[in-house]
Amino acid sequence: MKCGKRDLLLYAVTDRSWSEGTTLGAQVEEALRGGATFVQLREKKLTGEALRAEALEIQAVCRRYGVPFVINDDVALAKEIDADGVHVGQDDLGADKIIGVSAHNVEEALRSERHGADYLGVGAAFTTSSKPEAGHIDAETIRAICEMVKIPVIAIGGIKAENLLQLRGNGLCGVAVISAIFAQKDIEAATRRLHALAEEMAGDQE
Repeated sequence: MKCGKRDLLLYAVTDRSWSEGTTLGAQVEEALRGGATFVQLREKKLTGEALRAEALEIQAVCRRYGVPFVINDDVALAKEIDADGVHVGQDDLGADKIIGVSAHNVEEALRSERHGADYLGVGAAFTTSSKPEAGHIDAETIRAICEMVKIPVIAIGGIKAENLLQLRGNGLCGVAVISAIFAQKDIEAATRRLHALAEEMAGDQE
């Protein structure tokens, strides 16, 4: 399975920090009902069989909605359960399905494209609490990356409804969000609003 620009419009990255009283799978389903177009399982606390079980649960939900499902950093697990792909850092390329790669400048973006990346996640677009060590990149860098590569580019890092439209005009095809979906009381409604804003942002690139 490969992905197109439309698949990347609203890319939901999971975080179990806000799943108290429910399950991550249930939260993902709420996000999908609200219009999330892509799901990445990003799990920093589970390992082994527990992680595999969670991945299978969320994969099943994504398949019901016909939405691509990738796993952060774990190429072996992605292959084992036949996930649609992986999202990796600059040193981890190597999968035979969807490969998403993080990039922070034009050089990394071009190198990732040469090595077979299917899409790029660039950022941090804004200051973010999930990766405080990640440096913020400016609009000029985002625009330069989008102009230099032929593969789809999405922004990640600190994106929320209040600042999403600040990313207009840079050539992005979508945005990746974490807390703007999973930290909300009404995940479905929050996702629906983000989807509409992402449509407006991406429409400016067409």
